[in-house]
Amino acid sequence: MSVEFVAGIDEVAAAEWNALLGDRYPFLRHEFLSAAEQTGCVSPETGWQPRHALLRHRGERLTAAMPLYEKTHSWGEFVFDWAWAQAYHRAGLDYYPKLVSAVPFTPAASPRLLLREGARPDDAAALIEAAIALAARRGLSSLHVLFPLAEELPAFEAAGLMLRKDCQFHWHNHDYRSFDDFLATFSSAKRKKARRDRRHVHEEGIRFRWLRGDQLDAARWPTVYAMISNTFLRRGAMPYYDLDFFMTVASSLPGNVFVVLAERRSKPVACALFYRDDRTLYGRYWGSESQYNALHFETCYYQGIDYCIANGLKCFEPGTQGEHKISRGFVPVATWSAHWMAQPEFGSAISRYLREEARHVDRYIATVDSHTPYRKLSP
Repeated sequence: MSVEFVAGIDEVAAAEWNALLGDRYPFLRHEFLSAAEQTGCVSPETGWQPRHALLRHRGERLTAAMPLYEKTHSWGEFVFDWAWAQAYHRAGLDYYPKLVSAVPFTPAASPRLLLREGARPDDAAALIEAAIALAARRGLSSLHVLFPLAEELPAFEAAGLMLRKDCQFHWHNHDYRSFDDFLATFSSAKRKKARRDRRHVHEEGIRFRWLRGDQLDAARWPTVYAMISNTFLRRGAMPYYDLDFFMTVASSLPGNVFVVLAERRSKPVACALFYRDDRTLYGRYWGSESQYNALHFETCYYQGIDYCIANGLKCFEPGTQGEHKISRGFVPVATWSAHWMAQPEFGSAISRYLREEARHVDRYIATVDSHTPYRKLSP
């Protein structure tokens, strides 16, 4: 077998790459990664140099792959290692560049070890070993695997990577027949609160439309992007992905990209952008042109829950952070990352920190789980 590294996703055929995925994980599809690179949102100039790993056996098509980037900063990762970088700096060492396996700007769990059906047992290990060897060969400080699937963790541990635990809030569809059927699982007070949220929006005369990527034309996308940009600008930043990217990925993956428009008197006042596959809805970006009571909750959460129930999707991942999601029916779910440090002394210190951090995360998940809106059933 041999592992090669390519400086761009377009150096591998789309059909070969996508064959490793099936119908899941729209962010990992060749079309998504290619749009990010072609539009310059992911590039050496933005601190993301592609180093994608490709594994082939002699005479065979692509057997396995790993999305990889050499990075000169930690922005857009959502697994925070700024303190590690500062420790390196205080020791007179360079933390950047580093090697990262992730989907840029996308804190959603998905495979990092892309394996063709029937792949050999040692193919995953070969990818990880090759990534570590690349980091060592190029003098990089570390390798970070962000938001892998839980079932991939043993392979990373076996290769000597340290695991880091965190959590997000996800919604799960227990075969609900309607939104009211879902709310029936809430306690009375929480059910009334959710209905009050929705009523506020309805009384403002705001109505919603779901549009597939190919139903948004070139005239409408700038309006959507402007509202999304407003959210970032309020935080003193610009969106990681630009208008060209959204229009490109909506055209290349029309069945995976959706925008919900909130309209008042036929004029858009807010929007949210979602991706989906055959099982999961992913909430990514939100924006509005003005403030309305509970509009954020309705646009980003209740509309998504409605959509999942109507379309039989089993899970809704609305993004990172936000304890306000708990009262809307989202529950804590563990997320993971895996880390290799070139400097053993730093690895030992970080390993101790990660063990303590994991205990804190476990306590946090247990506490949050006791405050969900669902009725407590008698034992």
